Amino acid sequence: MELYLISTILAGAVIIPLAVKTLFPYLLIDLLYFGVLLRILLKYVASRRRRRPFFALDRFLEQTAALPDKPFIVFGDETYTYADTDKKSNKIANALQSQPGYEAGVTVALFMGNEPSFVFTWLALAKLGSPVALLNYNIRSMSLLHCFNCCKAKVLIAAAELKVAVEDVLPSLLEQGVTVLLVAKCCDTPGIESFSDKVEEASDAPLPRSLRSHITLKSPAVYIYTSGTTGLPKAALVNQNRFVSALAVTSAYGVTSKDIMYVNLPLYHTAGFLVGFLGCIEIGSTIVLKRKFSASQFWDDCRKYNVTVVQYIGEVMRYLCCTPKRDNDRDHKVRLAIGNGVRAEVWREFLNRFGNIKVLEFYASTEGNVGFLNYAGKIGAVGRVHFLHQKLFPYILVKYDTERDEPMRDANGLCIEASKGETGLLVSKITDIAPFVGYAQNEEQTEKKKLRNVLKKGDLYFNTGDLMKIDKDNFIYFQDRVGDTFRWKGENVATTEVSDILSMSDCLQEATVYGVHVPKHEGRVGMAAATVKKDAQFDGSKLYDHMVSYLPSYARPRFIRLQSAVEVTATFKQMKVKLVEQGFDPEHIQEPLYILDDCVRSYIPLTAEIYSSILSGSIKL
Repeated sequence: MELYLISTILAGAVIIPLAVKTLFPYLLIDLLYFGVLLRILLKYVASRRRRRPFFALDRFLEQTAALPDKPFIVFGDETYTYADTDKKSNKIANALQSQPGYEAGVTVALFMGNEPSFVFTWLALAKLGSPVALLNYNIRSMSLLHCFNCCKAKVLIAAAELKVAVEDVLPSLLEQGVTVLLVAKCCDTPGIESFSDKVEEASDAPLPRSLRSHITLKSPAVYIYTSGTTGLPKAALVNQNRFVSALAVTSAYGVTSKDIMYVNLPLYHTAGFLVGFLGCIEIGSTIVLKRKFSASQFWDDCRKYNVTVVQYIGEVMRYLCCTPKRDNDRDHKVRLAIGNGVRAEVWREFLNRFGNIKVLEFYASTEGNVGFLNYAGKIGAVGRVHFLHQKLFPYILVKYDTERDEPMRDANGLCIEASKGETGLLVSKITDIAPFVGYAQNEEQTEKKKLRNVLKKGDLYFNTGDLMKIDKDNFIYFQDRVGDTFRWKGENVATTEVSDILSMSDCLQEATVYGVHVPKHEGRVGMAAATVKKDAQFDGSKLYDHMVSYLPSYARPRFIRLQSAVEVTATFKQMKVKLVEQGFDPEHIQEPLYILDDCVRSYIPLTAEIYSSILSGSIKL
């Protein structure tokens, strides 16, 4: 009897775990993630309950005191420890305090690429209590001026290599009484002052905490620009509370203080700034900072600097997989890749080629109040639906009418929840723990992102503008963007802005801008269906120069389709769905088609031969 009982217990010990694993394959990893969420929540609450508010800068100062000699930034052959970085930022802060036109606490716009000075300057401004507008260094002219103005900055600090771009908008800046500082030892342009020479002479003494005593958790920390669904870029206000949240969430990524993180994404973007820069501050790890992404140098850099963690967007993964194969593809120490936007087939190819690297895909947006983490590593998914997560951050997928470009509603005027396996619009309830702060100086666009009467009358949700799908195993997948936007080269592009700029040209009257899929490319490339002005002729060279003057390369339409009239629906909405479906195949489109050619600096006729070369990959867009 005893032997039978022992046998039964032993059999149960083997069978029960196997049964649980078979019936609930993700139970263990869900429980582990539950623990992570609990730690994040406790850490977030603890930081908010401190007698004196605790900010990202305070975490940097803690790390500097604990790890003064540890390398914080590696940039080429330059290395800066935590203590070096602290002193460099002190010098910049002290130089700014002595600068006429600057007062501690005023908003400052930072126009700079990925370089150590970006980090030093941001820390300096944080020590002075100044919010910072992180300007995209690709923007020019009207867009640059717009981005500067919408955050009401009083000072512009620009990198030396961006001097020409600053000079282009200088008259407008001087009219507003803006102080313009160039990170150079000398500058001969009236209205632009050199700044590096003042920094060299400044003291590296610490700044008194009183300079930032006015800051609360609701105070703006940075403005990060996003091209949403309409118009020029919008300045998403990221407050100090969001920073505290980001620091708390960093622990979920599995990065440790022993890691070396390769940051090649722009620091003006959320991923590079919050996940890369602030993430390393929270953990106390080392940043290998790259001026810009280079597929050919990526793995050589990882080997050279012993990188263990890399960041990516979908395009990065694809570019790496497109490089010529090498014998040492798996010869590296990278163990973790953190990012978003990678397609399932690229994900598989990346792992097969470059080895056993944990890919941690996540979903989030700069201004949004909901995010997901694919902690289970399911290829193709952006995250996993978890009951605790949904309790803390209530969200729902609602049915969406792509023709009318709006959520579907029932007879009571409420949204209709999408079923499992059905694509729906992701919306997230706006609460105290999941707020939506909105956009600076743009109440109209802030209001457009709010969705009312979702599940009951009077409720309020954030409209992500993203179509998602949840499968039977509770994994969530990104499907598409809605509204007037497309994503190319890792950037969201507002079609309205591009349409307006096309219509400002000498030859085009009206333009419908949309994104089209291109084989072997991530996202959608910009295309425009346009009409020519009366008594004018299409001039590819002049149009090319016009687009280069106003738009960064990723926002310029690669294809132009000339029409006799822009088609609209009965409600006067432009018929983009049909245009997107038709694509850019010259054999199926009888109207004139043109392609942007950077080599000849013009829009040239899109021939069948060029089209075939694009499909084969011999012509890269």
